[in-house]
Amino acid sequence: MRHFKALALVAVAAVALAACSSMTGKTAGENVDDVKITSEVKAKLAAEQISTLTRIGVDTNLRTVYLTGTVESQEMRLRAEEIARGVKNVAAVVNNLAVRAQ
Repeated sequence: MRHFKALALVAVAAVALAACSSMTGKTAGENVDDVKITSEVKAKLAAEQISTLTRIGVDTNLRTVYLTGTVESQEMRLRAEEIARGVKNVAAVVNNLAVRAQ
């Protein structure tokens, strides 16, 4: 009976992981990696203490970081990209940041 319960638990876990994968097209590990990368990029942008950088949207999909929003200068746009590229396990950065017209 114990073996049956253990086998049932493993089966439920496998189905749950498969469901996560089928909904996003990513494995559970890839989902965790993407969340970790997003969190680290956001933390590093906030640490820059430039108010505009904290308002940047950050999303990660399969280790590619997508930056969105508006910044005040081309230098800030490039700095945000540089910060994102410096995070461990980032494969690529897509910089969709717009520079605010002044």
